[in-house]
Amino acid sequence: MAADRLYLDHAATTPMLPQAQAAMVAAMAGWANPSSPHSDGRAARAMLEDARRRIAAALGWDGHVLFTSGASEAIAIALTRAKAARIITSPVEHDAVLRVTRDAERLAVDGDGIVLPPRHPSEGWDPASCGMSDEEKRDPSLRWDDAIFAIQHVNNETGVIQPLADFRRAGLLLFADCAQSAGKLALPDADMIAISAHKFGGPPGIGALLIRDLALVEPSGGQEQGYRAGTENLPAIMAMAAALEARGDWMPVAAALRARLDAGIEAAGGQIVARDAPRLPAIASYRMPGLSARAQLIQFDLAGMSVSAGSACSSGSLKTSHVLGAMGWDAAAAGEVVRVSFGPQTSAGDVDRFLATWTAMAERAGR
Repeated sequence: MAADRLYLDHAATTPMLPQAQAAMVAAMAGWANPSSPHSDGRAARAMLEDARRRIAAALGWDGHVLFTSGASEAIAIALTRAKAARIITSPVEHDAVLRVTRDAERLAVDGDGIVLPPRHPSEGWDPASCGMSDEEKRDPSLRWDDAIFAIQHVNNETGVIQPLADFRRAGLLLFADCAQSAGKLALPDADMIAISAHKFGGPPGIGALLIRDLALVEPSGGQEQGYRAGTENLPAIMAMAAALEARGDWMPVAAALRARLDAGIEAAGGQIVARDAPRLPAIASYRMPGLSARAQLIQFDLAGMSVSAGSACSSGSLKTSHVLGAMGWDAAAAGEVVRVSFGPQTSAGDVDRFLATWTAMAERAGR
């Protein structure tokens, strides 16, 4: 990236950490197919399994780690091959989840985009609240024993942290999309988890499906214990392991930076999306009344700043955010929202530079 540009789109992808780059280059210097039976292949297999153990340890995960090409593939494996009669999810999930769960039941969300989890019958849940068949409404004891709940840990547009512990207290089978939270927050208690290396300083094109019990999904043959076909990308896997091990806890710093930005945005007449909800410190979305997100992105880019409008997977088309729509925002207001996201290198000076540009733009829009 150009030295004079300010990069504030880390939720889309964050630059590779030096340790990850070094690990990838070292692995590229000499490696073989980990499935080959000869000594070179066995050496590559040993490196692969060591990386698998290191990644699990860095994440505090005690289940299986299946390598994929990223979170999207991990999501597809978990939700299209799950041994479950039903998938229940929410309307604020990432497009990668919505694409493979088009006919799924959707839970309700509140005005902050927080998914409202079902409650155990003993807690007196309202059968009309969400995601239940007519038969379950008549007989609450049936609950959702044949279903997998697919809920993201951190929303990729708003940074809102979902109450996944409430799902576990209700005894529900849970798949968590942790693309935005892995390497930043402790993993939630879940049966399956999707992660992506390029969100925490690793390379693109590598991720993993973390799964406690392999019997939860149908195997497909090939590599990764028969659950994913294709030669493992060993250099990228080694880089992912290095990135997780090198990434320190920078969330307290990010929290101070976002508080600084939040205060400045509000002082300039802006609106903070999900202002009072629990949010990952590294992600925030802001509305600038009177100026479209498209116009904002152009002006920020001309000023040497990289931000986005919602998810990187949809910002190319700048379509209205389905997340904000589910939260009750009308199309006009949702169309004035941009996302700002921090990385470990983001500084107070960076925040002040962005805020000065944002404030000037807002003043012109107001006039």
